[in-house]
Amino acid sequence: MPTNIFKLDSNKRFVDQEKLGHNRWHPEIPPVATVKPGDSFRVDCREWFDGAIKNDDSAQDILDAPLLTVHTLSGPFRVEGAQPGDLLIVDILDVGPIPQEDSGPLAGQGWGYTGIFAKRNGGSFLTDQFPDAYKAVWDFSGQTATSRHVPGVSFTGIIHPGLMGTAPSAGLLATWNNREGALIATDPDRVPPLALPPEAEHAILGGLARDQWARVGSEAARTAPPRENGGNQDIKNFTKGSRVFYPVFVDGANLSVGDLHFSQGDGEITFCGAIEMGGFIDLRVDLIKGGMETYGVSENAIFMPGNVEPQYSEWLAFSGTSVTLDGEQKYLDSHLSYQRACLHAIDYLTKFGYSPEQAYLLLGAAPIEGRLSGVVDIPNSCSTVYLPTAIFDVDLRPSSSGPAQIDPGIGAPRANA
Repeated sequence: MPTNIFKLDSNKRFVDQEKLGHNRWHPEIPPVATVKPGDSFRVDCREWFDGAIKNDDSAQDILDAPLLTVHTLSGPFRVEGAQPGDLLIVDILDVGPIPQEDSGPLAGQGWGYTGIFAKRNGGSFLTDQFPDAYKAVWDFSGQTATSRHVPGVSFTGIIHPGLMGTAPSAGLLATWNNREGALIATDPDRVPPLALPPEAEHAILGGLARDQWARVGSEAARTAPPRENGGNQDIKNFTKGSRVFYPVFVDGANLSVGDLHFSQGDGEITFCGAIEMGGFIDLRVDLIKGGMETYGVSENAIFMPGNVEPQYSEWLAFSGTSVTLDGEQKYLDSHLSYQRACLHAIDYLTKFGYSPEQAYLLLGAAPIEGRLSGVVDIPNSCSTVYLPTAIFDVDLRPSSSGPAQIDPGIGAPRANA
């Protein structure tokens, strides 16, 4: 096993660990450890809400989820010799739940969770149709996930980090803040907001001197979106065996990682759509000197997907076009067409006995595939969502006998507003 250079104690909060990580992006956050090109190492990762979400039959914790505190990132890790303009090579050697702990109070100790976020606290991809908070808890058996809240399905998780990236330079950070601030200014009172500005009160800034936290926290970028440094990309195929090439913007690259997922559908459509967990990740790093210019990778990482994903051979696919639920025609709106495809899949699953919320949670957590299927045929973009039929206990295919009915069980817990 590679040497663990960032150990976490499951009995302690993120801020009480021996080595302190961070939950913001800023070039002044100092590295917690240094590695060399060619090194392999292990990193423990805390679940993104640091234990705020419980293994129970209530969704109040999702309703009140502390979004200002996320993400609990491990790092930064300095890579010896890395300089701005290089490409940092990161190989994911292994990734999994909290090792040697198959039961316990933390997500990753034999279980994980998916949440539909309330519109007033983050929202979701389908927030207008699903404005309330719901939760599903998933149990792990090896790499298989099942849920008492979404019965009648089991699937193999594509375990992956939702978030990994390098530190921004001061100039890049300013670019982020300027462009996102300009977007917020177009509709500053929107719910949910258009973007998340810097917020110092809940910032965790690693080993930075505490007398600098207020200043740096007021500048540091929130970790919620993906950006040029990689960040919170939430790519389900970013799993064991993947190789990623990250742009380097600061000396040492300062790599950070976190937000581990047991499984996820394309798009992570419920916002907390993956099966969230804590765990470990084994990495190997290397450098391509001057690689950003050599390969034209000046913004956003490129990667080679891992080769250990589940092999599903039969799918039932649903399509959507860029027409609103009210019948308004939009021009080649792929975001809207994917929403409509997801809503069609949800409607279909309700014919088998699932509630709309159970179906929505399932699409966020199971390894569905989302695709842009047509983006040139004016005025309608076409998107599709593929459901692997083998994950269901009943035959999902349409037939003359009609849809088989599942027992919806206790259902997905809904929070009281």
